[in-house]
Amino acid sequence: MSDLKNIDKTKFSNSSFAKKIDKPWGYEIHWVPENKPYMGKVLHINAGQRLSLQVHDRKEESWYLLNGRAKVIWDNELGELVEAELESGKGYSCQIGQRHRLAGITDCEVLEVSTPEIGTTFRLEDDYKRPDETEEQRKKERGLL
Repeated sequence: MSDLKNIDKTKFSNSSFAKKIDKPWGYEIHWVPENKPYMGKVLHINAGQRLSLQVHDRKEESWYLLNGRAKVIWDNELGELVEAELESGKGYSCQIGQRHRLAGITDCEVLEVSTPEIGTTFRLEDDYKRPDETEEQRKKERGLL
């Protein structure tokens, strides 16, 4: 408990945070500021739309279906792409190096938590012809440049 006495309370914040980022497949709401060692998002995926088939070199993700119907297409233990509909009340996790893509069967919302928005997201296939998401590209897509 003695370490708790030395905490810098001037860094405490009681303010809320949410930032909407439009995407060609729907939008994201980031509910965790980018300076944290983790990220939290709500992904709103429009019916029939899908995120890129992607792989991360430094980021891990977990998803939880909030509403609607969604599916994930991802590598199994043999490195083969398989498809699964997300089930309500269950969580799904993706590892570094595991190809994956989410898709909206209906309009849906998926809660995503992950390690920070770091490294490169390699977009192996993208319906919207976007480049890989590097640190610089991420800032450009979020209107920070």
